[in-house]
Amino acid sequence: MKTVDDIASVKTEGVTSETYLPDPSKLISGQPTQTLWNNFSSPDNKFHVGIWDSQAGEWAVNYSEQEFCLILEGESVIHDEQGGQRSVKAGDQFYIPAGFKGRWEVPEYCKKIYVIYEA
Repeated sequence: MKTVDDIASVKTEGVTSETYLPDPSKLISGQPTQTLWNNFSSPDNKFHVGIWDSQAGEWAVNYSEQEFCLILEGESVIHDEQGGQRSVKAGDQFYIPAGFKGRWEVPEYCKKIYVIYEA
């Protein structure tokens, strides 16, 4: 049985981080060093919760997963393949559906909470 003691905060402190660059074949501009603090993954590895940040850059994205995002700091511009774009900044909450293809651009810095479900 789970109790309130099993409720966990989403945080960076005390969580092992992974720092990396996007796959070179997807990189469009910059050298966006990214850090991931994955706070939780389900036993079947389909559900993930954590914090991600990125330095300036732009890269191609192709979502096989559903993702909810809450921007904590900075901003990003998400571009679709049809030429549309959406700017998101600190405080914005949004959902990206599986099947979305386009580009993720970070003008300077961005930090977000993510909740991912692998479709």
